[in-house]
Amino acid sequence: MTDYADLARQLAPAIAVSACERDAQRILPFDVFDSIRKSGLGAARVQKELGGGDVSQSVVADIFMTLGKADPNVAQGLFPHFMNIEQLRLMATPEMQGLYLAKIGEGQLSSGAVAERGGGFRGEIHTHVAETGGQKKLLGSKFYSTGCLFADFIKVQAVDAKKRGLYVMLPKGTDGLVLKDDWDGMGQRVTASGTTEFHDIALSDEQIIPIHQWSGKRSYVGASAQLIHCAIDVGIGLAVLEDAIYWAKNHTRPLRESGVTSASEDPYILYAIGEMSTRVRGAEALVRRAAEAVELACRAQLEDARQGCFATEETERRLVESSIRTAEAKIASTDAALYVSQRMYDVGGAATTQKRFNYDRHWRNARTHTTHDSVAYKYKAIGNYLLNDTPPPVTFTY
Repeated sequence: MTDYADLARQLAPAIAVSACERDAQRILPFDVFDSIRKSGLGAARVQKELGGGDVSQSVVADIFMTLGKADPNVAQGLFPHFMNIEQLRLMATPEMQGLYLAKIGEGQLSSGAVAERGGGFRGEIHTHVAETGGQKKLLGSKFYSTGCLFADFIKVQAVDAKKRGLYVMLPKGTDGLVLKDDWDGMGQRVTASGTTEFHDIALSDEQIIPIHQWSGKRSYVGASAQLIHCAIDVGIGLAVLEDAIYWAKNHTRPLRESGVTSASEDPYILYAIGEMSTRVRGAEALVRRAAEAVELACRAQLEDARQGCFATEETERRLVESSIRTAEAKIASTDAALYVSQRMYDVGGAATTQKRFNYDRHWRNARTHTTHDSVAYKYKAIGNYLLNDTPPPVTFTY
């Protein structure tokens, strides 16, 4: 039986050793994803009968905290793959699961092309499947396509002629599929989050998965996605903490007025390290707490789906609880990652700002990654639930 959390820990040192260089020189981690592919880590959440481990959401959180600490670019690049598994397990027919999840069970990696620019609100989808002369074709483009350059096949979110939601599954070498490495964000530089274009791509029926029946329905997938984002941010915080401790032990010089001869005895350095650790470990604890709630909601809803319903009343309660707990964890992990990546300079001083150390990548990665959704709305959702018993919105961010 594979220990997938331990598998991530085994991969982490080799991933971490070159993370700084990849960021500085903007080298896409194709070799890292080849290692992940060969390791079988990508099958962690696939059903056992399809070749996977069917691990818990707590194990998923462990995997992403480990990878997030080693290199949050790699962790984020793998995030869509894990989301594809959840969406297919919940929303696809058994036949489609057997087709695509089995590929993952065999070692293939997937990714997703979802977000688009334009429209009045975030999340609007204009990429569509049109039918002409009896042939279905995919047309459109995506602006954020994290991890697609590393994947064997891609899941595209689209709509049909009636604006109903679809997933379209595309092998990487598909004619008319254009993947661009044009992401130029200040952080998460090597997540391959560039543009993807779809030029009259001919489709077969087995490549199209209808999901419109889930429109407006609450599911655990949003909370599962948020859990991974939280875990990545905690991973960033853990990496910063480790770097700060190393620097304080080996390089920081005490101030003359401190009255001590070693930075490790300076009360303000001790305070800073203690505060950083408390923030990160507190966020980690909330992530683990949230993972337990997401696991309960996940198992309940997958069983409901097998019974032919979206969610029983009890499952709905679990779904809401998991969304609230992940919202709490998201607030804490966002705050921790941003705070400690700035606070590190109070430990290391001016020397840590030197370009050759590239410690600013931690803050750039944290600031870029934590822009995925608004923490302010998380506070509002938590308060509205606790005071008014109002469940959070039915969106992918809860």
